Amino acid sequence: MTVTDQAIEKIKEMIVGGALQPGSRLPAEAELADQLGLSRSSLREAVRALTAMRILVTKQGDGTYVSGLEPHLLLESMAFAADVSHGHSTRQLLEVRRMLEPQAVALAAGRLTDRQLADLRSILDRCTGAITIEEFIKLDIEFHRTIADSVGNPVLSTMLGILSTHTQRLRIVRGTSHATSREQTHREHEAIWRALFARDAQLASGATAVHVAAVEDWLADGTPIDSAALDAAPWRSAP
Repeated sequence: MTVTDQAIEKIKEMIVGGALQPGSRLPAEAELADQLGLSRSSLREAVRALTAMRILVTKQGDGTYVSGLEPHLLLESMAFAADVSHGHSTRQLLEVRRMLEPQAVALAAGRLTDRQLADLRSILDRCTGAITIEEFIKLDIEFHRTIADSVGNPVLSTMLGILSTHTQRLRIVRGTSHATSREQTHREHEAIWRALFARDAQLASGATAVHVAAVEDWLADGTPIDSAALDAAPWRSAP
């Protein structure tokens, strides 16, 4: 374990042990370094690392504080790892998503408000227009986020957002490689919406499982990713 890693662990121990409470200000650098038996440079490296993890928050001109330590905010540091995943790692993320999202959608079936159902309908209607890849993906993300947020559990919403960040981009690639991909995705979204509108939790869960499995099937097929097409090609509706 490096000196910086040791410094990180010592600060975390202070937080876990209650010496530093959520929202509390860290002691002055010299004082804390002396208290922990660290050099000031090692302490600075540890603070930078813990800030990147959202465990600490630096306020310009005011010092460094322990964050609120809300789990959903701490989880956001995982987003980059999910975004750059590929190959086997991506398949693992999809597997976890397939375990979580159908259950979340089942819960949403009983919790979505009429307004949220109307918002989902609007998202789907906008997807039928002639839109670019990026516009479609934004609507896709909005569709899934609206459902997840309706459950009322920010940890779950954050987890699902992280798990689907990369897979959303995979769907775009599918659209540039397979002419029917967008239509398939839209049909799967429609099936989920109909089940949610009917307040049928079991049907909604099943439709979501089919939707995520379709992405897994494509990835398992081994189709190469066309990065140039991902960035440049428009994705238009069928006439």
